[in-house]
Amino acid sequence: MVRRCRSLPAGVRRVTRAWHLVTGEYPPAPGGVSDYTRAIAVCLAAAGDTVHVWCPDAEGLAHDPPGVQVHRSAGQWTGSDLRRLDVEVDATPAPRHLLVQWVPHAFGRRSMNVGFCRWVRRRGRRGDIVDLVVHEPFLAFREGSIRQDGAAAVHRLMVALLLSVAQRVWVAIPAWAALLKPWAFGRQVDFCWLPVPSNVPVVSDQMGVAGVRANVAGNAPIVVGHFSTYGTHTRHDLDAIVPRLLTALPDAEVVLLGRGGEPVAAALRERLGPDAPRVVATGPLEATQLSCHLQACDLLVQPYPDGASTRRGTLMAALAHGLPVVTTIGRLSEPFWTDSAAVIAVPAEDHAALAAAATALAMDSSRRRAQSAAARALYDRRFDIRHTVQALRDDVCQPI
Repeated sequence: MVRRCRSLPAGVRRVTRAWHLVTGEYPPAPGGVSDYTRAIAVCLAAAGDTVHVWCPDAEGLAHDPPGVQVHRSAGQWTGSDLRRLDVEVDATPAPRHLLVQWVPHAFGRRSMNVGFCRWVRRRGRRGDIVDLVVHEPFLAFREGSIRQDGAAAVHRLMVALLLSVAQRVWVAIPAWAALLKPWAFGRQVDFCWLPVPSNVPVVSDQMGVAGVRANVAGNAPIVVGHFSTYGTHTRHDLDAIVPRLLTALPDAEVVLLGRGGEPVAAALRERLGPDAPRVVATGPLEATQLSCHLQACDLLVQPYPDGASTRRGTLMAALAHGLPVVTTIGRLSEPFWTDSAAVIAVPAEDHAALAAAATALAMDSSRRRAQSAAARALYDRRFDIRHTVQALRDDVCQPI
């Protein structure tokens, strides 16, 4: 589904640029960075800019939007691939503005592709403008095996190479700036906060939503959703939260949205037994269907081990759809979530508190309506994609 971009606010500078979005994933390849990059590409093109996307090829049917030139020639980001990219990029008119979508795991060589970072540095030294959009900076030390610690050290070398030429670093959450700044080694680089927008456009289809509700929930008076890709931490949280929630809400239904939810739902059903309320999973959904499924939920339960933050596309999708959300506050949460009327937040890992808060919200329809309105207002005011595009085009930096 191609996102429709709303008109940019009056006063946005109309000087056009030639953007070159460099990304390790792009549709039809799945993933949050993939969807994010396409959304940015579409909206920059709609604003009148020239947009090139440089990415690997992917299986599936590609529907490239008008105005976006997609070059699926990055291969595995090997040396020969990068030399070929040099020729192709050089064939485009200068000046060129490279917008690198940085996730170390996205560029091959088991996340340790130093050659790719050297290529970016070479492009910057040859005159291209280089900006980074940091989705994930690097692995942490002492959170896994010795091999992971080795990868974490290489990631810091890679970041240092990128920061040696970057003019601006856009970070999804302010916490990333504090981690990255030491690796600029005193070089003056602008670090700017650029929250991620929702990757799930809101569709207006009341019949579709009603059909989803009838099919998924049946006669359940309350549908509690969760939206994620079901990593280890998420599975642990849901295993602790869902039984508590369904004990308090015996007539409710839990719907797990997103890739990877099926085995989690099956494990929960086996644990809860045949007489317990239903737990179902949708599996991967096309954007229109995902929007309808989100709207069919009465509230979402969104625990994050490091806390709610503006890098969480699943949380942004919930806000954009006006969904009441119960979530968590952790080490990466921005301060405003605590006082936000748009979410209810409890400390990360406090499963009992989260289940109790979700139960109370499920039983209070007036509070859900108020929270829904606050969620839409917050998203429109701070996180809608028009703010992202305006910041990029106008160099509007929220400094950190």
